[in-house]
Amino acid sequence: MYSVLEKHFSYGRRKLCAGEENWVDSRTIYVGHREPPPGTEAYIPQRFPDNRIVSSKYTFWNFVPKNLFEQFRRIANFYFLIIFLVQLIIDTPTSPVTSGLPLLFVITVTAIKQGYEDWLRHKADNAMNQCPVHFIQHGKLVRKQSRKLRVGDIVMVKEDETFPCDLIFLSSSRGDGTCFVTTASLDGESSHKTYYAVQDTKAFHNEQEIDALHATIECEQPQPDLYKPLGSENLLLRGATLKNTEKIFGVAIYTGMETKMALNYQAKSQKRSAVEKSMNVFLIVYLCILISKALINTVLKYVWQSEPFRDEPWYNQKTEPERKRNLFLRAFTDFLAFMVLFNYIIPVSMYVTVEMQKFLGSYFLTWDEEMFDEDTGEGPLVNTSDLNEELGQIEYVFTDKTGTLTENNMEFVECCIEGHVYVPHVISIPFIFQEREDLFFRALCLCHTVQVKDDDSVDGLKKNQLSRRSCIYISSSPDEVALVEGIQRLGYTYLRLKDNFMEILNRENNIEKFELLEVLSFDSVRRRMSVIVRSSTGDIFLFCKGADSSIFPRVKEGKIDQIRSRVERNAVEGLRTLCVAYKKLTAEEYSNAQKLLQNAKLALQDREKKLAEVYEKIERDFILLGATAVEDRLQEKAADTIEALQKAGIKVWVLTGDKMETAAATCYACKLFRRNTQILELTTKKIEEQSLHDVLFDLSKTVLRHNGSLTRDTFSGLSTDMQDYGLIIDGAALSLIMKPRQDGSSGNYRELFLEICRNCSAVLCCRMAPLQKAQIVKLIKLSKEHPITLAIGDGANDVSMILEAHVGIGIIGKEGRQAARNSDYAIPKFKHLKKMLLVHGHFYYVRISELVQYFFYKNVCFIFPQFLYQFFCGFSQQTLYDTAYLTLYNISFTSLPILLYGLMEQHVSADTLKREPSLYRDVAKNALLRWRAFIYWTFLGVFDAVVFFFGAYFLFDNTIMFGNWTFGTLVFTVLVFTVTLKLALDTHYWTWINHFMIWGSLVFYIIFSLLWGGIIWPFLNYQRMYYVFMQMLSSGPAWLGIILLITVSLLPDVLKKVLCRQLWPTATERIQVKYFFIVKVVFCITSL
Repeated sequence: MYSVLEKHFSYGRRKLCAGEENWVDSRTIYVGHREPPPGTEAYIPQRFPDNRIVSSKYTFWNFVPKNLFEQFRRIANFYFLIIFLVQLIIDTPTSPVTSGLPLLFVITVTAIKQGYEDWLRHKADNAMNQCPVHFIQHGKLVRKQSRKLRVGDIVMVKEDETFPCDLIFLSSSRGDGTCFVTTASLDGESSHKTYYAVQDTKAFHNEQEIDALHATIECEQPQPDLYKPLGSENLLLRGATLKNTEKIFGVAIYTGMETKMALNYQAKSQKRSAVEKSMNVFLIVYLCILISKALINTVLKYVWQSEPFRDEPWYNQKTEPERKRNLFLRAFTDFLAFMVLFNYIIPVSMYVTVEMQKFLGSYFLTWDEEMFDEDTGEGPLVNTSDLNEELGQIEYVFTDKTGTLTENNMEFVECCIEGHVYVPHVISIPFIFQEREDLFFRALCLCHTVQVKDDDSVDGLKKNQLSRRSCIYISSSPDEVALVEGIQRLGYTYLRLKDNFMEILNRENNIEKFELLEVLSFDSVRRRMSVIVRSSTGDIFLFCKGADSSIFPRVKEGKIDQIRSRVERNAVEGLRTLCVAYKKLTAEEYSNAQKLLQNAKLALQDREKKLAEVYEKIERDFILLGATAVEDRLQEKAADTIEALQKAGIKVWVLTGDKMETAAATCYACKLFRRNTQILELTTKKIEEQSLHDVLFDLSKTVLRHNGSLTRDTFSGLSTDMQDYGLIIDGAALSLIMKPRQDGSSGNYRELFLEICRNCSAVLCCRMAPLQKAQIVKLIKLSKEHPITLAIGDGANDVSMILEAHVGIGIIGKEGRQAARNSDYAIPKFKHLKKMLLVHGHFYYVRISELVQYFFYKNVCFIFPQFLYQFFCGFSQQTLYDTAYLTLYNISFTSLPILLYGLMEQHVSADTLKREPSLYRDVAKNALLRWRAFIYWTFLGVFDAVVFFFGAYFLFDNTIMFGNWTFGTLVFTVLVFTVTLKLALDTHYWTWINHFMIWGSLVFYIIFSLLWGGIIWPFLNYQRMYYVFMQMLSSGPAWLGIILLITVSLLPDVLKKVLCRQLWPTATERIQVKYFFIVKVVFCITSL
């Protein structure tokens, strides 16, 4: 990527000229901001951003308008704003306060909540932008804030500090010009990686030497791809941390929002749950019903008043201005008045109750003791309560691997040499094939990139000689550390690399030295690495280790069958296996290999391709020595969690930055891939052999040939009657799929890829950049089925996918708290995801679904009698209910029981939901808020309203009653008792709090009505309800009517429940019956 870093000035390439495009593929950076000398070819300086990172959403100036705009984009808020304005403008039957105050409350609380969250983001940004950074100025070390860094500044970074921007590595305090870095916040890998200083500058060790440097750097423009540039061993990325190195010097090439970490950051957007979207749709339906009601009443009013004596009765003569008023203006005013009168069909109190239910309900998650991790002392966190119910609707889980599924803790298990198995510290087995065994152990001690931590060496080798276990190893691969430590327990200890000589301690406690001649680095295409070393006797060896599929075809002799059998057995057990081979080189063969390697390394074009060709020529004709097995410890109950999620009908995808072999082994270990799973590969290697088009169509034919024309349903993850497929795709292949084709379309490849994925029970995506993880999530999220997605990870590299998914969950782990901070929810371990979804998510969804449907139902019951009443009052906009009843119906009389139901209802026990993951499917795909359920609740409300109104009407018609306020009070009394008892019938989980709320709300209604109508209140100008409630209760027919009407209203719903349970029971209802009988039997036995 970096074609040149030239000492002294070199300005041979212009980047911007008159008439050329503004955008260029590369940029030229002047180290230390040294301008070109006089007489140099003219150039135009490029402008670069400063080093500030901005993740916040609002500023002090735009918070109010931007937040209000976002809030009033919600249909409900906009609707209530319009109603409030109408009440202000015209004379309406109800006060503007009834709509204005609840709306103000909702808007204010939401704004405070979102403002606080953004303030935390500002605080985090400021902490990052103001952290101190050391840079060189005029030969001296100067300290300034990170945000003031500019491209071209020379920076000094000390051990355990994070790189403040993307740097080119100039020199190190280590004599060999190397440094060690952890990139956990970028790619999730907590292991140490080795980076090398630029060859021309690695000898500069102090500020004066570095400041005297005259150089330019030519590099490409910023791009988000993490893995393509990671091939450069000179590039240190922002967010990575310096380890085991005292200090390094580097020059800033990308700063601020142009760093690769920032380019992989996805802006946080407002997430909306499926329930909220359903609420908005239902709101539109009820809004149409409301407009229809108002329109019908307006038309009928003017039809009714078409006769003069009805338009101007003797007791209500019109004034002259009223007679001259425009007819259409009067009609429009009446239409708006009817809108306000029937407005209670969509009460703002529903949204307040929903917000309270979500907010209070989130505490049940944080209080769950089973989800508290004693090792870390952490419990679950809720960063937003808006998505509680979405946890019960998940169809796809996208999980990171390192630190999420695994503990990233490798352990050497065994090695197989010449067909004989050796396990450290189990049984002392005599070494039979001395020469081959020594070569095997030497190969593992030499073929790696492991470094020994400096602090653990005292006076040369003295400490290592005293104890074989005192060495602390660091490496870019935890596998390599595990292998070196494992071989140490079998008698061979790797000591150090000094002056290009690798030193090992053999079983006889003798030190052996090998000159390191060449390192053929590992890459995901070759799946192997090699070293060429020269022993003290002058023999030259090439040692190679790699995947079995990469080593076996290149072997000419050895116990291939025995070793292959052991490798396959270990792979089935989920162990990570590597094969080890070697060959001896003559001086002439090494000389030829060295020339080929040197020419390939110096190539300016197709360098990687030429190196791969040279590696292919050198790495052949091996003698097979043996194989190793390493265990990557899974997190506790990770496999059990994945199995439960699959039984619940949830598809699990693993998205990782790791190598394919590493990730695939983990997928087998956690049972994502099973023994009978046929693995399909969509990788760079496959695409190089065939075109992308051919590979996709071959895979499509494979999955459809076995599964027929029927596409595997989303919830058939564990289907037994279909071939089980697992797909592996890498980042490069995904880029090709997402890349627009030459004809400008990319849809065909994407659809074909999605079709293949739908027919796979599990998918593994490896070598993924953070932004590619988000692209995968977005691709599935926007597919034609629009499934609900969840992303879970523990590192900053997972933030983009966490923000992209419908629900983002962060693991509070070793990789820092970026993921937890940017997520919607955070949990200590992956195993807690099982209870979070299958229990809490299930409960949240069932509760809020009932709450939403019940709210619409009780308000249809409330307002439809008001609509019918207009036919009996000349469409005069006369209210059926008293103002106090209108105001308190949704606030006091019926709100607390449904709120408590939404917090505590358990239609089955939590233990049952954990034992029966398949019950999750009963509520999947928004089952409880589908149109069928919505229409049923609406018609039930209309039926009950008709029973209330006409039952009371016929009671009035045949008995002596007391007027329209008594009639309205009778209807209202039946209404309150019916909707409350309906909720009691739907309640499965009774506690003393339920009893108190349900029966207490009915008692409160009676006491309030007695006091409201039994006392003359001095603050009221008129008291139309005085003595009305007592007079109604003094009538025997009223008592009989109330009981009869409540019974008739509830009867259809009870009959429907009984018939459906008997004829078409759901899985949940069958479980309820099953456990009811178990409890009954246990009770009978104990009573005997």
